[in-house]
Amino acid sequence: MFKLFTYWRSSTAYRVRIAMNLKRLAYEPVYVSIPKLEHKAQPYLAVNPQGLVPALVEDGKVVAQSLAILEYLEERTPQPALLPEGRYERAYVRALTQIVGCEIHPLNNVRVLKYLEQRLQVSADAKLAWYRDWMAEGLASYEATLQACAMAGDFCYGDQVTLADVCLVPQIYNARRFSCPLDAYPRTMAIASRCERLEPFIRAFPDTQEDAVVS
Repeated sequence: MFKLFTYWRSSTAYRVRIAMNLKRLAYEPVYVSIPKLEHKAQPYLAVNPQGLVPALVEDGKVVAQSLAILEYLEERTPQPALLPEGRYERAYVRALTQIVGCEIHPLNNVRVLKYLEQRLQVSADAKLAWYRDWMAEGLASYEATLQACAMAGDFCYGDQVTLADVCLVPQIYNARRFSCPLDAYPRTMAIASRCERLEPFIRAFPDTQEDAVVS
């Protein structure tokens, strides 16, 4: 069985939980508390020297970084496929995943927000404005890509759930958490809403994880 080092509110771990569920891969969750800095403590650094969640362990081998984990799972367990067959279509799906994974998330993750607050001493309002601005820019790009490429259907790629959907839903969870305006992205939000009703997405939902602390 896999071991998945995870934290309930980590959107990157959320991506991997969704993909594992879609591929019907059982895993043992190992909870790493970000608020308690367990990801920076030696026991976890011995598993993943990057000090980030998630990390996936299979047969004693560790795969880090969520996008790498998603590609690893796709190669290891090709069915059900989370990438389309055609080269162009696969590139389209990967481009959508990277809008989330390379454009939005790196600017809005916990480390960046703490740096803004603790090192640059920005106000809470300014930090929230930063978060919402980069979220808006990324989601506008996502919405425009869906429209321009014209390959979306019920999901980002036709009626097939792909890695694009897997990455989108956790980002929308984050957007709602920070009360980001979302009305300007109707295609994106309709797709996210359909995904959120699917059982693999429901089981991965942060607030129902065993380590969740919801106030």
